Amino acid sequence: MPKNIFIEDIMVRDVACATLPGSRDEVLKILKNKHISGVPVLKDSKVVGIVTRTNLLQNPEEEQLALLMTRDPITISPGSDLQSAARLLLQHGIRRLPVVDDGKLVGLVTVADVVGAIADMNIDTPIKDYVEKEVVAIFSETPLPVVARIMELACVKAVPVLDAALELIGIISDRDIISASVIEDSVEMSDMSAGQDDDAWTWESMRDTMSIYYSVSRIKVPNLIGSDIMIREPITATYIASISDCARKMKRNRIDQIPIINSNRKLQGLLRDHDLLKPLIEA
Repeated sequence: MPKNIFIEDIMVRDVACATLPGSRDEVLKILKNKHISGVPVLKDSKVVGIVTRTNLLQNPEEEQLALLMTRDPITISPGSDLQSAARLLLQHGIRRLPVVDDGKLVGLVTVADVVGAIADMNIDTPIKDYVEKEVVAIFSETPLPVVARIMELACVKAVPVLDAALELIGIISDRDIISASVIEDSVEMSDMSAGQDDDAWTWESMRDTMSIYYSVSRIKVPNLIGSDIMIREPITATYIASISDCARKMKRNRIDQIPIINSNRKLQGLLRDHDLLKPLIEA
């Protein structure tokens, strides 16, 4: 296993960022336009948080960036090695590490960047022992809002899509759901009592009320079905594929996961990009 690959060799230097104060709509625009899943949040040029697609989907009515972001993110220095990055990403279950030098953001290293480095190695170990066999899958006719909720409850970022014959026909990621979502503005009403609780002559049934109207802006997942937005004919692999071969597939196709199938296209499991990091820290 190579020991001379450093973060400064693989990190992205031109980093898309959000700044405080900021809004959800600004972040959503960055994620859609840049086709990325998350960005560092800066305040006075220092990294104070990370905001991701998951943050947006889990808090569809929150508009303030400061309340959406994950605070005090894990960071790494440009002189750290590849194994250190893999260890941090796995231990903390995160997808990106801001690269900080002397308190300043100088880059970003993601799971995809580490996988890209693995693709250039010659790790011929079969993926069988690294495949997740407990997989959340959905039926192709499942309504998209239900798909989004299933993914949220299961804490997964992608779900394979099966047809009535139980064959794999597609895959849906949180990226696909965000791309299909829209910002919906509405006006809602709340009734507020004008009576006093210590007023002995005020009955609950006769208490004066006043109606307060307020605007609500939320991320709305459209009423489509899974097959409307799924990626058809997804890139797949079998248990005998090697670590570096699968890393090359992920790098070439810019994907985060590969469904594992048998000769009958029956789903056997899911290989996630995080799983490919494990051989680095086991070496």
